Amino acid sequence: MDTLSILISIIAAVGLFTHSLESFSNNLKEQANDKMQLAIKRFTDSKFKGLLTGFVGTGIIQSSSAVVAITVSFVDSGIISFHNSLPILLGSNLGTTITAWLVSFKIEALGITFLALGFILGYFKGKLALISKPIFYLGLILFSLDMIGHFLEPIKNSEELVHYLSYASKPIIGVLLGALVTAICQSSSVTIGLTIILCSQQLLGLDSAIAIIVGSNIGTTSTAFIAAMKLDKTAKQTALANLIFNIIGVLIYLPLAVPYKNLIDSFNVGITFEVAMAHLVFNLIITILILPFTKQFGKLVQNRLMKS
Repeated sequence: MDTLSILISIIAAVGLFTHSLESFSNNLKEQANDKMQLAIKRFTDSKFKGLLTGFVGTGIIQSSSAVVAITVSFVDSGIISFHNSLPILLGSNLGTTITAWLVSFKIEALGITFLALGFILGYFKGKLALISKPIFYLGLILFSLDMIGHFLEPIKNSEELVHYLSYASKPIIGVLLGALVTAICQSSSVTIGLTIILCSQQLLGLDSAIAIIVGSNIGTTSTAFIAAMKLDKTAKQTALANLIFNIIGVLIYLPLAVPYKNLIDSFNVGITFEVAMAHLVFNLIITILILPFTKQFGKLVQNRLMKS
């Protein structure tokens, strides 16, 4: 294949991946929306329950942006308080790590199997028909990831491509790139999936991948601001808190980027697993540091940064 054909194929595969991920998320939101909203109502009376709600909600629908947007709307409507929303935001960041582990296990080859299974189940009635679409879209996600990897294979030794991608090894540039791509795609799952695929093709190093994934946390906050634009001040405070959480994470990461990368690299379990591990450990550390102080942090946002 010539370069233009490869480029068109990669763009098409990325487009298919983005579409299938969005379709998968939307379908699950349609089916689980009432249950998820009920869970948010019931399980926000403690920090741990709120954290778990954010984690499980994001893990199920594979969209922290959706969970945060729903949380913002719930704060606006008074269903949950601003202070009780903060652990949910932290949990949603943890939930995004599930995507990294799914991709790192290299189960893309199962895409065809899930596609066929989802297609067949669509001809049945009842519960089987209900689960046919999520299974089909999951297959499409895995299939498109497999295609991206396949189309990247011929150009992984391109000196120009390797040169441009090497800029992401600088922590600040990698973070900005991750934030930008995620804000454009409105999905950290897309950024994470593509990053791990690029790593598996040896087009990105571990240092670049970690920086991009850390930046993707900031990129997801754009959705919350969009959702809060026409809502009351409390909803805007929730969106601001979400942004500050992730900025704190970046500020902690930047001076420790090199030793953190070396620590993860020392496990020597393969770059895709190391990226997934780095993502999980990073979000766990931020959660452990911030969760005990969400009440004080909430007061800071309300009384100093954005007065009610």
